[in-house]
Amino acid sequence: MPGENLSRDEAQERAALLSVDGYEVFLDLRSAVGESGQEPRTFRSVTTIRFRSAEPGAATFADLIAPAVTAVSLNGKDLDPSEVFDGTRITLEDLAEENELVVDAQCAYSRTGEGMHRFVDPEDGEVYLYTQYEPADSRRVFANFEQPDLKAPYRFAVQAPEGWTAWSNGVGELTDGIWKFAETKPISTYITAVVAGPYHYVTDSYERVLDDGTRLEIPLGAMCRKGLAPHFDADDVFLVTKQGLDFFHDNFDYPYPFGKYDQAFVPEYNLGAMENPGLVTFREEFIFRGKVTTASYERRANVILHEMAHMWFGDLVTMRWWDDLWLKESFADFMGSFSMVEATRFTNGWITFANNRKAWAYRADQLPSTHPVTADIRDLEDAKLNFDGITYAKGASVLKQLVAYVGRDAFLEGARRYFKRHAYGNTVLGDLLSVLEETSGRDMASWSRAWLQTAGVNSLTPQVILNAEGRITELSVLQEAAGSAHQSAPPTGTPELRPHRVAVGLYRRAAGGDLERYARAEVDVEGPRTVVGELAGSEAPELVLVNDDDLTYCKIRFDENSLATLREHLGDITDPLARALCWSALWSLTRDGLMPARDFVSLVLRFAGRESDIGVLQMLHAWTNSALTHYAAPGWREEGGRALAEGALHELRIAGPGSQHQLTWARFFATVASSDADLQLLQGLLDGTAKIDGLDVDQELRWAFLSPLAAHGAADEQVIAAELARDDTASGKRHQVRCLAARPSAAVKAQAWASVVESDALSNALVEATISGFAQSSQRELVAPYVAKYFDAIERVWAERSIQIGMDVVRGLFPHLVSDEATLAAADAWLAAHEASAPALRRLVLEARDDLARALRAQLCDGAAAA
Repeated sequence: MPGENLSRDEAQERAALLSVDGYEVFLDLRSAVGESGQEPRTFRSVTTIRFRSAEPGAATFADLIAPAVTAVSLNGKDLDPSEVFDGTRITLEDLAEENELVVDAQCAYSRTGEGMHRFVDPEDGEVYLYTQYEPADSRRVFANFEQPDLKAPYRFAVQAPEGWTAWSNGVGELTDGIWKFAETKPISTYITAVVAGPYHYVTDSYERVLDDGTRLEIPLGAMCRKGLAPHFDADDVFLVTKQGLDFFHDNFDYPYPFGKYDQAFVPEYNLGAMENPGLVTFREEFIFRGKVTTASYERRANVILHEMAHMWFGDLVTMRWWDDLWLKESFADFMGSFSMVEATRFTNGWITFANNRKAWAYRADQLPSTHPVTADIRDLEDAKLNFDGITYAKGASVLKQLVAYVGRDAFLEGARRYFKRHAYGNTVLGDLLSVLEETSGRDMASWSRAWLQTAGVNSLTPQVILNAEGRITELSVLQEAAGSAHQSAPPTGTPELRPHRVAVGLYRRAAGGDLERYARAEVDVEGPRTVVGELAGSEAPELVLVNDDDLTYCKIRFDENSLATLREHLGDITDPLARALCWSALWSLTRDGLMPARDFVSLVLRFAGRESDIGVLQMLHAWTNSALTHYAAPGWREEGGRALAEGALHELRIAGPGSQHQLTWARFFATVASSDADLQLLQGLLDGTAKIDGLDVDQELRWAFLSPLAAHGAADEQVIAAELARDDTASGKRHQVRCLAARPSAAVKAQAWASVVESDALSNALVEATISGFAQSSQRELVAPYVAKYFDAIERVWAERSIQIGMDVVRGLFPHLVSDEATLAAADAWLAAHEASAPALRRLVLEARDDLARALRAQLCDGAAAA
């Protein structure tokens, strides 16, 4: 709609004109329950905004996306809604120096996870509401000035159905049938929040005596749907919460500023979580209905701490515009791992960071859409897509490098000064760099230019020269920019070489066969070649690991001798972080078409069974699936799939009964099972005719086993319906929808396609489930007819649907499985013919096209290995 996509220029003009003194928002949510004769179902939203204008007589606009506006008044004068409201904006003319705007609107409940999301639990018919706004969906709930630098205090009031509880950012109290909430501190629109419904709610408290003797007490709460209450381990959530509050109070020297701390686990959530101050929202999948591994608990702890870090980085101090999104997301991503390792039981969090989070960053940084950590965000559509691997994981990796560069103490002291200097304000890049220069004495401008203001990833490769006695004469590190012979085609404008603080580790096999580090040196890598003088004279290494300890952000490459050692002895590396770094580097070689996919699969089959870190093992399984599905030569896929299934079943049978390794291998076996014997075993595990000692086939694992049976035609609609009857819950419904869409039938695919592309009846969660089931690697011929349909449909989908659903459809239905030159040509033809399409839509297609081109290059590499 016109005006829905706010531009940066418009936001800057409005910020120069306005300052906001406060909001009062009343929401009548009683319409959430009962029958509704109207579509869309709506609720009443009354907003009062008090604001000042720097130019009396000037004009501006307020933001609101709503089906109808009942009344608008500006400074006591009634305005005709039909004249001032266009569906996305309310025109405001002849402003006074001090103004009061009152807007009475009918806003729509959402089924897409944007704005005020309404969910009906199929298990008991209960209705649950929650809001999600970032970057700009609070205007779907109340009239406002929707940009991060127009902060203000808020007073919310909610009239909810009888028997419900409502929550918001401030402490609430039920008075005369209305929930009234304490006024917030000045915050941005996108982090205001409301949750309402018959939620199961658990309480606790956090207490601390501050350095000045003040006693700090923070009420804690955690909530979920009633149907999930039996699975809700709130005690562990509170434990991590308290450990995080201790850590941040110890290190930030700025007490938590937002009063209470509620955490809501909500249904059909699009994100992992959102940092609304005082009312953090999470996807309810963080409540585990069945047995999961330590990696799942670690992931939840990391997200809890990530969102908590936002209370300071993002909520207390907020970026001025979305260009500097990294000022909150990069810091929260880094601090999530930093605090988790130092304050919780998950002391191996940096291994997960190196193996998992950085993989996301490396992929994003090699796409044609890569951008500097500080990005150029023209408008809200750009902002929505910038919540990516660069902003989160690369930014966090760069901060990890920064800590190595300036030192931990200088980094944390810089953060403390930053909070105190800019509390409740908005900042840009220079504001942070200035305090870091003060505390470290380093030239932050040159560091920023190299790390924050350029795109792309460098590769670091060791070069070893030995003397006749088998000792190192010289060891150097070669640095190359993206686009070298060792990397895929570079994005436009890739960087000059960067300064890296790295550790270089030398490894040899000990007497027992273990591959252990016997020498290490830290060095500042500058330019194309850096000599590591400290290692001269060392015994000849069998493995040289550049970026040992994962201090910097780079692609690790190997010399020929090191690569040969890994092919034979990868499983002998005793240090789990070093092993994880090697796995990640080998995966990078595979993605870049420098190592055949079958070689990577072979390494996994040989050594993954010895992997002690469960998160690394799960990542290896995901990478191996991708290698087989996308990077293996078509003629080898069947053979490779059989080998993986055999290997997975072997590891499953020898894993410790009841162990998390057993569970992990069971899930992996289900994803690669395809033969009649494999499917019969899965069926037997479901019906009880087969058993593996210690493997508890709980409801979540039942769905994991049923999914491949459905995809291979061994479970029909009746079987899937029977499973839903066992698990008639919201989670069960999502699994059922995915399994139904996975069946190998042209009619099934047509129905799934129509339900997502031609209709908007499905909620966001069921759209996601349908897309997940639609494209199965064993069904390439069934999805081939949808290549042309995809390119015909996406522009219309983008125009007609919400941005979240548009992103889901454009990303999820791109025909990756039809990996041939014709599909690549179709993508190129669409891009050539749609140069005027929305930049965000073009970016999504361009990224998917690049993934396809990478897959084709890797397939050629893999095919050449068989020649």
